[in-house]
Amino acid sequence: MNIQIFGKSKSFDTKKAERYFKERRIAFQSIDLLRYGLSGKEFDSVLRAVGGIDNLIDWDSKDPDILILHYTEDSRAKEDKVFDRPELMKAPIVRNGKQATVGFAPEVWETWK
Repeated sequence: MNIQIFGKSKSFDTKKAERYFKERRIAFQSIDLLRYGLSGKEFDSVLRAVGGIDNLIDWDSKDPDILILHYTEDSRAKEDKVFDRPELMKAPIVRNGKQATVGFAPEVWETWK
């Protein structure tokens, strides 16, 4: 397994995901989502794996741009906005090759063996 955790330093779900893999002695790479973001290929791969941009957006965020995204019909415009502003993404994003999850999802990670 090649686990990557894209997370936010103040996110409890990110900390829980890291603890989940540490407890099972599964090596992972931790990447600061706010500092480094996702590359274009990583972003596209995550979008395909999680089922689209609406599943990647943190709808509970207090950021004013979330309101704009609620009323945006164009999914490409949403993707561009979220790609440029990684703070609008739900954390953690956990990748294992072409598989990915958003948020704390141990029930999915169990199947990644």
